Amino acid sequence: MDYLGWFPERIAELRTQRGVSARDMSLSLGQSESYINKIENRRTLPSMAGFFYICDYLGITPQEFFNTDAAAPRRARELMEELERLRPEQADHVLQIVRDLTEKG
Repeated sequence: MDYLGWFPERIAELRTQRGVSARDMSLSLGQSESYINKIENRRTLPSMAGFFYICDYLGITPQEFFNTDAAAPRRARELMEELERLRPEQADHVLQIVRDLTEKG
């Protein structure tokens, strides 16, 4: 995989899912207003610490960031947390609903 090309796209995808502008995200991270824009436009890469701050801001782990199978890792984690609260029979019902949705989908 071309991570240098994929990395900025992943940040943009996750930032967009969060509904925040590149400028607002940059400022929230304590950086210049163009920080995220420069990353997304492949002009720079964050430091390792910067990457961890980005993940924290997005509400995901670094592992979730690199999980290419999860389009919305934050949402997947929220769903898992809710599923863990269900009784086993309730979880079975939810699982069947998900299977029905993915088969039709």
